[in-house]
Amino acid sequence: MAHSRFAATEPIGATQPMSQMESSEPQVEVQKAEFDTLQSGPRSEVKERKLDILLDLKLPLNIELGRTSMQIKDILELERGSLIEIDKYATEPVDIWINGKKMAEGEVIVVDKHFGVRITNLVETAERIKGLGK
Repeated sequence: MAHSRFAATEPIGATQPMSQMESSEPQVEVQKAEFDTLQSGPRSEVKERKLDILLDLKLPLNIELGRTSMQIKDILELERGSLIEIDKYATEPVDIWINGKKMAEGEVIVVDKHFGVRITNLVETAERIKGLGK
């Protein structure tokens, strides 16, 4: 990258008078740069515009009925009709995981022959947002 040397018409912090400075280079006028002031809308509007970029992203959503662990020999013996006991009671809420982070709890319901989940409890907003990025 090439650098140019210019002598200022009004030296800034120069220790020598202008007449003693090297005069073989062209003289230019140095002025202070002026910029327009930045304007932005209300903070909520700015945040809303930032979130608009993310609204079309898809994240994996999992509904977890419960968990358990089994020995390999028991897993190998599983067959059609086998029962697996999990760590939750039928009346307990199921966990709703989005992108690998717990975001809510809900209850299992049936809607026209299909299972569904009605959200009953949400994780705090700050925790939900923090959890989405990881």
